[in-house]
Parts: sequence; structure tokens; C-alpha cells
Amino acid sequence: MSIEAAVSDGKGGFNLRQIQVGKPGPDEVKVDIKASGICHTDWDSLSWGFPAVLGHEGAGIVSEVGERVQHIKPGDHVVLNWAIPCHTCFACQHGHTNICEVNSPVTGSSPENGHAHPEATLFEGNPIRRSFHLGTLSKQTVVRSEAVVPIPESIPLTSACLMGCGVMTGYGSVVHAAKVSAGSSVVVIGTGGVGLNVIQAAKLSGAAEIIAVDVRQSRLDMAMEFGATYPLLASPDDVGLLQAAEQIIEHCSGRGADYAFECTGIPALGAAPLAVIRNAGTAVQVSGIEQTIEIDMNLFEWDKIYTNPLYGKANPQFDFPKLIALYQQQKLKLDELVTRTYPLASLSEAFDDMLSGKNAKGVIVFD
Repeated sequence: MSIEAAVSDGKGGFNLRQIQVGKPGPDEVKVDIKASGICHTDWDSLSWGFPAVLGHEGAGIVSEVGERVQHIKPGDHVVLNWAIPCHTCFACQHGHTNICEVNSPVTGSSPENGHAHPEATLFEGNPIRRSFHLGTLSKQTVVRSEAVVPIPESIPLTSACLMGCGVMTGYGSVVHAAKVSAGSSVVVIGTGGVGLNVIQAAKLSGAAEIIAVDVRQSRLDMAMEFGATYPLLASPDDVGLLQAAEQIIEHCSGRGADYAFECTGIPALGAAPLAVIRNAGTAVQVSGIEQTIEIDMNLFEWDKIYTNPLYGKANPQFDFPKLIALYQQQKLKLDELVTRTYPLASLSEAFDDMLSGKNAKGVIVFD
């Protein structure tokens, strides 16, 4: 049976096309996707150089499971995890499942394993890759069982899907990577979807001061609603945010903040968190900048720590239930992150709204 999906051309564009999704293998799960968050990585994936089913931030309902799958069953509501562990490589064996060396093992329905089984996910008769081995901008997907975490049916799937990437990345960067302490000062550079979750996690960690930095006042207004204590409207012409850094240092007793998080994805701001922290402070590059940048080594003086965690050092099988509990206790905002929902046919508009900064998060919904 053919289903509709957003398929990239690998050259910066995409189209809504028909694909075929086969049955799950013994260790696999078929999920009817109901909601998929939109983030900058989805936009970036349009230019990865190969066609792929888009989307990696999904939630839905299990429709079929393989014979060896034990922890879920058809009808379960689930969130998908894109950092899929193998459990056997060096990284996994040492507790770093988020950076599995197998690089997210794939299902038989993907071509990355060098062959396609008779029931592969097909596009125009050939196997096709799925973004992060998930492909959540599709009405159905088949994934490894390790990619699936069950959730209560009471959580709206439009809210739950955001845990799959943006919420987990922001929360984990604060709690696992930086280990923000109570009573500390925190700077969050960029208050989009990920930045808002860094702010939430800093508040949950007991930070006394949470300074939000952005070039859009509307974003700063949202940041205050999510727990920021001090908004700083930066100038787009402030190279490296060095002028903003002077204000932050002065605000933080003349020495700088204890922690700073870069959440913009802008390469020119890769060193910005170093400029705003005190000696022996911690700077976290959250957004996944991968380009070559120049850094003034004076910014490391003295004893400063700079870390670049993947997925907030998450272990979703353990962390997603924690996020769910915080949501149920009304300590973690998920519903409030969803600025607008769109049908798949309006994916172009959803991308435009994201790039223009209109949304905290936009979500594609499937009937």
C-alpha cells in the first residue's frame, strides 16, 4: 500500500510523494505517525546529497511489531528516538548510547545496510533512506525497537513528539552535559525551540539567574514565559556577541555567568558562550555546529570548559519517562511549545515560519 511522505531530493528541495512501507522484521516496529515536529535539522537535511524520507521528531501509534519485540504492542502510543543504540559497540558498552559507533543501526527497510529485503521501504521501486533512520514526515515508518519509547495516551501526540529531539536535547544539555547547579547563573544564546528547553531545564535545576539572549523581541517574550529571568535583546550586527557579553559580564557581578549554552546553530556564534562565562565556567555548544570556525584562545582563560554534547547525552529509554513525569507534574511545558500545527501539504509554510522565527515549534499532523 502506498502512503504519502515528504521526500527530499538531496539538493535543497522536497516533494510530497508516495512510498511503500513494508512489514517490520523480528526486532522492528511499524508506527502510524500522528505528529512530527519541525526543526532546523529537517531543513538542513534537504541538502544532504541523497534522497530521503524527511523527519526525525515523531510520535504515533504502534500498528505492528516484530516477533522478538517485548516492550511494546500494537495500539501503544510512542515517541521515537533518533539516537538508536546497538548496545554492543565501545560507546554503548561505556554508557554513551547517544554516540553509538554503529551510528544508529538501521532496519532492513533502509538501504544503508547494503541490501534491501523484499518488504523494504520503497520509493519509485527502490529502497530509500529515512532521515536519522526514522523518516517521521510520513504516515507510517518501520524502525528498530530501540527507537521506540511508550508514553501514556493522555499526552497529546503533538506535544509528545517534541521530546524526540528538541526537548531532550535542551534538557539533557543542562542536566547531563553541564550539570547545572542550584543557585547558579545561566546564559542561553538563542531562544528558539531548543533554547526554550534549555531555559526550562535550567529552571528545573534551580538556576537563580537565567539570561536569555536573542535578536528577536518576540523570542525573548517567549523565553520569559518559559522561565528566563533577564532578557537581553542583541543586535544582529554584534559580531560574536561581544557587546552583549560585556553587558552579561557586568550583570553577573563583573565576572560572567556560571554556564552558557549556544542554541542558534550559527557558526559565527560558536565561541559566544565562552565570552560570557566566568573563569572555570562551563560553555555548552548545543545546536550542533559542524563548520570550521576560528576561536580566540584568550576566551578559554582561565580553566573554562567547552563541551559539545550530542542529543544532550540522552538515554531516551530512561530520560523520556523522566520528561513525561515532569510534564504530568506541570513542571515541564510541552503543550505551550506548539505554536502552530500544519498538515503535511503545508510543510513549505511550516519551514518558512520556522526560518522566520514565528514559532516556538511547528508540528506536522497526520489524520
